Amino acid sequence: MQIAALPSPLKQCLTGKNLIVFDGACVFCSAFFRFMCRYDRAQKFHYATAQSPLGQALYAALNLPLVDFETNLVISNGEIHQRLDAFAAAMAELPAPWRAARVTRHLPQALKDAIYKPIARNRYRIFGRTDACLIPDASLKARFLDLT
Repeated sequence: MQIAALPSPLKQCLTGKNLIVFDGACVFCSAFFRFMCRYDRAQKFHYATAQSPLGQALYAALNLPLVDFETNLVISNGEIHQRLDAFAAAMAELPAPWRAARVTRHLPQALKDAIYKPIARNRYRIFGRTDACLIPDASLKARFLDLT
């Protein structure tokens, strides 16, 4: 799906921006966020938690659950990606060697689902959950987006 298909306030907020929306209470998802911050040296991505007003509006617009998040979202070059395709889209924007992981996008859908869904479904049990959403430090705060 393209951001052009989103409701106007979301479209205005996201036009021209790459964004990763992640579950801020999930230890695994927050580790992915920290990984991206570390290796996205060109600062191509902005961030939002799924629990934020922007995250909630995006999940609602995409008819995704608003509490038990089944996927991170990655918006890259105006396109919205979910599940393993979101991971591939994020990796495609990083420098080598991480960029090589973008090949996961070309796996058959059944294989992608077999890899992604069990991890997503069990991530809290396997990796843990925090009691509160991640609060970015001052250096990262400017890279977080929200609806304005």
